Amino acid sequence: MTGQAQTLAPGLYFLATPIGAARDVTLRALDILASADVIAAEDTRTLRHLMDIHGIALGDRPLLSYHDHNGERVRPRILAALAEGKSVAYASEAGTPLVADPGYQLGRAAIAAGHLVIAAPGPSAALAALTVSGLPSDRFMFAGFPPSGAGQRRQWLAELAAVPATLILYESPKRIRELLADLAVSFGAERQAAVCRELTKRFEEVTRGSLAELAAAFADRSVKGEIAVVIDRARARAADPAEIERALREALECHSTKDAAAVVAEALGLPRRQVYQIALKLGDDD
Repeated sequence: MTGQAQTLAPGLYFLATPIGAARDVTLRALDILASADVIAAEDTRTLRHLMDIHGIALGDRPLLSYHDHNGERVRPRILAALAEGKSVAYASEAGTPLVADPGYQLGRAAIAAGHLVIAAPGPSAALAALTVSGLPSDRFMFAGFPPSGAGQRRQWLAELAAVPATLILYESPKRIRELLADLAVSFGAERQAAVCRELTKRFEEVTRGSLAELAAAFADRSVKGEIAVVIDRARARAADPAEIERALREALECHSTKDAAAVVAEALGLPRRQVYQIALKLGDDD
């Protein structure tokens, strides 16, 4: 039966928890919550509420608060429990542990100490946003939260602009308009994107369009809730064949054919294979 205590092997269990709808929790996560010797959570009130909804009693088991501000102090207590052969469950406030979550250092420490570390997968705002965005999903990168300062944010975005993968960002509703305006400048106004707000919750909203359209749509809006922004990958730009040939001839003066092709492909934002084939042809012509 779901949520019934069972024997768990000693180790650290990372549990994904709902990002909105309480019924999105997995049966396995409920079983682990019912069975673990020790429970730790980024937000203990949120986890207690989830356990109450699903009829899981805490009993006399320890419930530890573990977050960015107390990790150095609480982590040794969790590691001590693991060293005693206990099972410890850790849950994010919402979503999958280690994704924009303080669980990373805990997982590293447990692995370094030789303890079993297990994931009970489930809800993730990043993957839910990617699913509903309508953007390519065969290659994607989760980039987390942009810096809050304008200058740092623009520099951070400039480093991501050419990444050939769909990008997933999280952002505060207070800064979404600034982020979208900066994205339109850094990534190009026509780059396609989706703003996904309050996923799985009552007021779920997905707004799709170009970055210019999204920046305009949110310019005068005041929004609330959790937001994930999904942005189409950088596309290789069309380059003038004469420009490619000229750059290759210059590069071939001091590089091998392979290295020259790599240098030019990187500089012009073109596929290496395409540039390498042109470089080989130049060598044959010479």
